[in-house]
Amino acid sequence: MTTIAIVAGEVSGDYLAAGLIEAVKRRLPDVSFIGIAGPRMIEAGCDAHFAQHRLAVMGFAEALGRLPEIYGIRCKFHKYLINNPPDLMIGVDAPDFNLGLEFKLRKKGIRTIHYVSPSVWAWRTERVNKIRRAVDRMLTLFPFEARFYQQHHISVTYVGHPLADAIELQPDQGRARVQLNLPQDKTIIGVLPGSRCKEVQKIGPIFCQAVARLHNMHPNWEFVVPLAVPGIRGIFEQMIGRQIPGVPVHLYDGQAKNVIVASDLLMVASGTAALEALLCKRPMVVAYKMAASTWWYMKKKLIVDRYALPNHLAGQDIVLELYQEKARPTAIANEIQRLNDSPEEIRKLKQEFTKVHKLLRCNASERAADAVMEILNG
Repeated sequence: MTTIAIVAGEVSGDYLAAGLIEAVKRRLPDVSFIGIAGPRMIEAGCDAHFAQHRLAVMGFAEALGRLPEIYGIRCKFHKYLINNPPDLMIGVDAPDFNLGLEFKLRKKGIRTIHYVSPSVWAWRTERVNKIRRAVDRMLTLFPFEARFYQQHHISVTYVGHPLADAIELQPDQGRARVQLNLPQDKTIIGVLPGSRCKEVQKIGPIFCQAVARLHNMHPNWEFVVPLAVPGIRGIFEQMIGRQIPGVPVHLYDGQAKNVIVASDLLMVASGTAALEALLCKRPMVVAYKMAASTWWYMKKKLIVDRYALPNHLAGQDIVLELYQEKARPTAIANEIQRLNDSPEEIRKLKQEFTKVHKLLRCNASERAADAVMEILNG
């Protein structure tokens, strides 16, 4: 029997890994997956040695307090894999955890794939040398990443993004509102504060203050918020109670895609949510805030002046991105208002989003599974 070890460290990685597991199983029905897994991976058939959420951290400063636990998990899992060698190790995102594990396993003759490139094209480019030593194949979600690895002579396959495959080119806003029990005739603003507790604690209060400003200008507008896990819901409910107790805010457990599609405009924490908003053709403002020490370190290593995925993928600034001190409630609320008043700009924006969507729609899980089979077959 073929055994594949697979590790995902975040909610988005769980989604990607589950699709890959299912696609590999269609080619190799008797394959066994073991690893560090989220609920979707487990449902797809992965035997979880540790829960994926135990690896989720935000930035190097926030990770310091968790280092002993995370290092202990990696040591235990590494020891298990050395004693029970898999045919292949697949690290899904979580590069700080996975690349070190992949490097150690590859030294022992275990083949390795890394699925989802770290942002070496944006900052800490020197990591490409570690990647070269750690992986037999890099699988990238975006075409500009594949070009980067080709330039650095690292085996790479561009697979596209599974979200682009899953999301229809013209999402049905009316149906999404019915599913969420929202009115069809009101302006609805989506608020996506992130999928990790630390990022929600950082950007959540700023988004709430922006909501308060918009509510004062437009009392009839409604606001919707998808929350990834129960812990985050508790954090955000407290913020609402403190800052905007009288504002009509609808909270949903999960259902991020439905919330995005149901919305007219979005305020989004940078990351996968911004990509999902693009694929759902929803105008947005992207904002992010992290620990000052993390930002200071990142700025020293940055080699790009765009951070938001929609802007990278379009090759131009098509959405406003606000980071750190620029991520102010007034700036966010003003941009939402400006977009609401600019129907022609929104029409052009949706055309750009559609172009990017088509570029990323490559049947990603199947292409990733083909790459897995190539490595397994030598």
